[in-house]
Amino acid sequence: MGPAEPNLSENAIRTLQTRYLRKDDSCAVTETPGELFSRVARFVASAEKIYGSSDADVEQTAQRFYDVMAAGEFLPNSPTLMNAGRSLGVLSACFVLPVEDSIEGIFESVKQAARIQKAGGGTGFSFDRLRPTGDYIASSGGRTSGPMSFWRVLCEATRAIQQGAFRRGANMGMMSIGHPDILKFITSKNDLSAFENFNISVKVTDKFMAGLRDEPDGLLVVTNPRTARRYYLPRNLDVDSYVIDQLVPADGAPPTGLYTRADLWDMIVQGAWATGEPGLCFIDRVNKDNPTPAAGRIEATNPCGEQPLLDHEACNLGSIDLSKFVRGGELDEQGFGRIIRLGVRFLDDVIDVSNFVTEQIEQRCKANRKIGLGLMGLADAMFLLGIKYDSDEGIAFGRRVARLLRREAFAAGEALAGQRGTFPDWSGSRWDVEANRPMRNAAVTTIAPTGTLSILSGCSGGIEPVFALAFYRHVLNGRELFELNGPFRRMLEQRGMDVEVIGRRLAEGEPLSRIPGLDDRVGDVFVTAHQIASEWHVRMQAVFQEYIDGAISKTINLPNSATPPDINEIYRLAYDLKCKGVTVYRDGCRAGQPMAILTPSAQCPHCHGPLADDGVCCRCLRCGCTLCS
Repeated sequence: MGPAEPNLSENAIRTLQTRYLRKDDSCAVTETPGELFSRVARFVASAEKIYGSSDADVEQTAQRFYDVMAAGEFLPNSPTLMNAGRSLGVLSACFVLPVEDSIEGIFESVKQAARIQKAGGGTGFSFDRLRPTGDYIASSGGRTSGPMSFWRVLCEATRAIQQGAFRRGANMGMMSIGHPDILKFITSKNDLSAFENFNISVKVTDKFMAGLRDEPDGLLVVTNPRTARRYYLPRNLDVDSYVIDQLVPADGAPPTGLYTRADLWDMIVQGAWATGEPGLCFIDRVNKDNPTPAAGRIEATNPCGEQPLLDHEACNLGSIDLSKFVRGGELDEQGFGRIIRLGVRFLDDVIDVSNFVTEQIEQRCKANRKIGLGLMGLADAMFLLGIKYDSDEGIAFGRRVARLLRREAFAAGEALAGQRGTFPDWSGSRWDVEANRPMRNAAVTTIAPTGTLSILSGCSGGIEPVFALAFYRHVLNGRELFELNGPFRRMLEQRGMDVEVIGRRLAEGEPLSRIPGLDDRVGDVFVTAHQIASEWHVRMQAVFQEYIDGAISKTINLPNSATPPDINEIYRLAYDLKCKGVTVYRDGCRAGQPMAILTPSAQCPHCHGPLADDGVCCRCLRCGCTLCS
């Protein structure tokens, strides 16, 4: 099937060897990249037999799947590359598990999470259902130790699993701003050694945001999920150890010295300034796009935040390298549309051949058949087209691409519904009630960070601007691999300039403006993340969110000099522009992070965060983390 071997970069080959290719008992690689893509293509295409395809048709579809993967035009999420046609068989990257308010429910989630993470999937959790610290336990007559203690159990389970030879576990923890333990949650990552395998986000409602705008000094009200009793939070609480009995019932005239909405908001902003966490999830905006509200309310997302899911739901993702469709100085919309349609078919096939770990997850996934088709290489495509990322032209290009992705993906989903039937929960869904449109998949599009996939494809990640034009990538064996942005390299070659010398100078921290022979237009177009004002980061995220079913994985990179008021403005702008969530990272805000590109072996090229020993970024979980795909 296909050519002998795909043409891959050294970095792509090393990434495949480290994380994806089959190995024998002695850890020797026993599979080539071409054999990997063939294994995946054949296994996924075997789903076509369910719908009456002949053996010849299945082989033809497998060849098409192979061709787009080998060319780096489309790649599925990493668990599919790792596990398709192998014993684990878990092909989805994103899972959300409920955390029920009982010992049995909590430890059932721990067990399911361990099984998912062993196979390379990531898990998201909401802690809203857990009764607050110190609350009554009728069965024993005792008092609960609260959400934080059970969260630590999940964290330790993830640490113990370590996901075999694939990667470290990754999780998302979420809590509503109206939970009594919210002060503990917001400050939980102040100690960077705590909950290190979790990203965290505070869920805020439209009601809270309206109150913050209109009456910021209004008192924050929290609610015990067990009793529905409402409380105020006294300012003199010990944030680490307070219990429910120390709160003030909200059923009479409030005393002085209570937390206001602005107090909580400032605490969130201060945490994000100091450590990059917590992020925000605008949960009402998320549920506005919930395609199957009758099946439940969405309460959590996957670890990188781009895929909101119901309890016991999973989603498989795939991404298209947009830069591969810039040809002759133009965007090849026809070619891009062709890959979008094939990508939808591929991801729909994945659902039918995946192992979903539990019967509950399988039932929900096959009832809704959610997929997440997105793109990578946006910044590279703009480089090739001479479009400045932080400009009205750049935003207009983003809108053009997002609109095209939605149009073609929806058309493909509707066509598949005609051939294979709608997703089983279609009746009563928004596709039925509001759109009156047959659709194969309840959700079709999302934008993932694509940290690992962008290495394989050789492009910029997701819709992010590039972090640097040249840098050293840290890989698992401790080796540093030099990487130079592809479009920038081609531009230098076209000008007859010394590519390697210029690339090394940039990687060692020299600014582009000091490189002789490059005019101002080059500096205008080849902008990097820290050169782009935060407003443009948010605007690009928002314009894609307008057209995307799921959410957007996007980090708002900030210079070290950024202040808490800067983050306040970013978080408010993200809400005003109807984003579903927002995450910031201030350069250097985490201990041990080098401050310059010239010491790159311990920094993430996406968010400039510090890397753990296995090459996974401690902040955004990219740079070797398969969830990024």
